[in-house]
Amino acid sequence: MPHVHDAAQRGFSTEARTYSSGRPDYPAALEAWLRDSLGVVPALRVLDLGAGTGKFTRLLAGLGADVTAVEPVAAMRDELSLGLPKVPVMDGTAQAIPVPGETVEVVTCAQAFHWFAEPEALADIHRVLVPGGRLGLVWNVRDESVDWVAALTAILSPHEGDAPRFHTGAWRQPFAAGPWFEEPTVARFEHVHEGAPEDVVLGRCLSVSFIAALPEAQKQAVTAQIRELIATHPALRGQARVRFPYTTEAYCYRRRG
Repeated sequence: MPHVHDAAQRGFSTEARTYSSGRPDYPAALEAWLRDSLGVVPALRVLDLGAGTGKFTRLLAGLGADVTAVEPVAAMRDELSLGLPKVPVMDGTAQAIPVPGETVEVVTCAQAFHWFAEPEALADIHRVLVPGGRLGLVWNVRDESVDWVAALTAILSPHEGDAPRFHTGAWRQPFAAGPWFEEPTVARFEHVHEGAPEDVVLGRCLSVSFIAALPEAQKQAVTAQIRELIATHPALRGQARVRFPYTTEAYCYRRRG
C-alpha cells in the first residue's frame, strides 16, 4: 500500500478524538454547492476519500447519498465508525482506492487532498469515477486577516517540517501532469466555528497533524503558547465562547474521458 506521510499517520493516530471535537464542521451554504455543483442527490454513489473522522462524510450522508468512506489511519476510521455506524469505511489510500473502476459518480476530499496530491492519486480517482463524474475538494481555511488567528499561525508554522499544506498551493500541480480533469469551478463561503476556546482554538490547533506528531515536551510548549494567547489577547481573554473565522474553499473538477 502506498506510504502515508508520517505526520499524518502519527499525528492523526494520536489525536483522532481531538480532531473530531476541535475541527469545525462546514457552512450550511455548502449543502447547496454539493447539490448544484457536484450533483449530490439521494442515492448518488459518493466516495469520501481521506474521510478522517467523518465530519464531511456526515454531511454527505445527511443529503441521502450512498456514501462510502476511505481512510488509511485506523484511529480515524474507528472514530468515523462510532459516529456513523451505517456508513461503510474502508482502509485504503488515494493512490490505490479499494473499489472497482467506474463505480462512483462523485469523489470528495475534505481537508485531505494536499496529503496525496500526486499524479498517481488523480489517475486512480479518475479510474473509479464514471465518465463525466465529479471530484470535489473542500478546505476550511483559517482567516488570517484576523490578528489573533495570524498569531496562532505564527505559533504553529515553525513546526510544519515537510508536512504537505494547503496554503502552499502545491496541491494544484498534479492536475497539470495528465488529462484527467477539466479546469475547476471554485466557490468560497464565509464560515465561523463557535464554542469554548479550549475546543475551537486549543483543540483545533492540537489536531493539526504536525503538532499532534510532536514529541510530548514540544507539544506541551506549543500548548502553553496557545493558552497564553487565549489568556492575554483582548478578543479571547475571559471569553467563555469565541468565534473562530474561516473561509471554506470548494473546488469542483469534472472527469475527462
